[in-house]
Amino acid sequence: MQDAAPRSPVRAELRDPAWRGRLTLLVLAAALTWPLLVASEFRPWQLLDPQALEAASGFLRSFLPPAVAPDFLLLVAEAAWITVATATGGLALALVAAVPLTLIGTARLSQSGIGRPMGRLPAVVRQAVRWLLIFLRSVPELVWALLFVRVVGLGPTAGVLAIALTYCGMLGKVYSEVLESADAAPTDAILRNGGSRLQAFLYGALPQSSPELVSYTVFRWECAVRSSVIMGFVGGGGLGQQMEMSMKMLAGGEVFTMLVVFVLLVALADLVSRALRSQLDGPARRARSTAGAVVPGPAPGEERRAGLAAGPSGRPDAMPRGPGSLAWPAAIAVLAIASFVTLDLRWRDFLAPDALGAMAEFVGAFFPPETSGAFMARIWQGALETLAMSAIGTLIAAALGLALALAASLPAGRHPAGLLRAGTRLLLNMLRSIPELVWAALWVIAAGLGPFPGTLALAAHTTGVIGRLFADTLENLPPAPARALRDNGASPLAVFLYATLPQALPQMTSYTLYRWENNIRAAAVLGVVGAGGLGQMLHFHLSLFQMQEAATVVIAMLAIVAAVDALSYALRSRMGR
Repeated sequence: MQDAAPRSPVRAELRDPAWRGRLTLLVLAAALTWPLLVASEFRPWQLLDPQALEAASGFLRSFLPPAVAPDFLLLVAEAAWITVATATGGLALALVAAVPLTLIGTARLSQSGIGRPMGRLPAVVRQAVRWLLIFLRSVPELVWALLFVRVVGLGPTAGVLAIALTYCGMLGKVYSEVLESADAAPTDAILRNGGSRLQAFLYGALPQSSPELVSYTVFRWECAVRSSVIMGFVGGGGLGQQMEMSMKMLAGGEVFTMLVVFVLLVALADLVSRALRSQLDGPARRARSTAGAVVPGPAPGEERRAGLAAGPSGRPDAMPRGPGSLAWPAAIAVLAIASFVTLDLRWRDFLAPDALGAMAEFVGAFFPPETSGAFMARIWQGALETLAMSAIGTLIAAALGLALALAASLPAGRHPAGLLRAGTRLLLNMLRSIPELVWAALWVIAAGLGPFPGTLALAAHTTGVIGRLFADTLENLPPAPARALRDNGASPLAVFLYATLPQALPQMTSYTLYRWENNIRAAAVLGVVGAGGLGQMLHFHLSLFQMQEAATVVIAMLAIVAAVDALSYALRSRMGR
């Protein structure tokens, strides 16, 4: 009997024992990606069309020289303040509404938290509060703004109310999670001795959770500043409204000036937010550093808790004390008061009896939602475009973000690698500073109407966010596995594939899923500037006062956001096992 044929000449150390599973996964991913590419009308060659190149290059040439006339700069400064004040006022209202809802919806603060039976009515109320918070945060703030503009007219009132409702849902959810994860002993002791829910909160949960609650609130203010700019595109005032007007007039110099101001404004908000968070979590970080633990950097752009690192006891350290600790709260209070005083808020129009009647009539016009077969087919097409834009945009961003993260995680210093690192990080900050809606408005000029510019907009913004997160992940990896491979003569590619990537992949996948959740909400509103999907349908039907059709679009948005949230949560939970 002859010997078996010799094996492949590939060296044993280069064979991948899991190649069958990896190849199967790759084929399945390609099979799933192809229909999404078709649905998103992903045709990059459109950007090379002579007419598209001429339109884009002409618009970009119009950026220079920037508009710096004193009157225009004064107008931009006023719009920038309106943007900040709208974000601050909206978040302040969200905070006022979120705190009582959190107290009602947190099981840790109730008698059921210590094992006592819960009445039917309190159980129903708690579940209703949780559903309300889910509903509030599932509707994008731009959709709320579109609705309120119809009720109170153009101006910052619609933007403040839109941010207040959406961020109330977000704050309520995270506040409840923070309180539920707190040490149960203090609250249990208060409740067992006859204390009320409010006493359990004030004297049991709040003292140990206050740093984390404050840190997340500041992080949401940073996000609200970005959202406030988007509000302007639908009549909410501020920089967004001015930018939309300049883009319609193809005034490139004005657009460029406002883009620079907007990037600086977001960078300033990020700086203030980081400074305050650093003051809050400094003691905890120092404690962990002293203990030798790896302290990851903050997660810019993430909706997860921008909370504090836990101290050695497993809980966040105490808030900073002393006169200096009062400076930030005083500054925030002054900013909030100045925001409400200076904004042209039309509460009288919103709360007047005739206004409430008009609002009820306006809401009643949404019922019953349109459910005809032809319209539902259009809804399905719009939902598919929205889903495809978010998925393809996130995938492109993950690939580009990983490539840029490799450069952004190089050693810092005054050498070529250090300069490449600094330049890449500056590029990532610029990409993420411009909201998706502004990117979409710019891409529409080059790529025309449809879901393709929406996909490019999501990819551009998300690349900045994911690239920064990936870079922080790579920097925080334990160096031992990579060093062992290098010491044994492995090439840089082999070190990355077999040491760096396997360690970083779970965290990177988790970040990508989080961003997909965010992008599905963003994709639902990009259609406001002509980027296709459900957002374009909503804007179209609201413009024609076809409320029943608009109601069906909003329901479809809620369904797709909830489905993606559930899928993403299930995937992350499976990865965390």
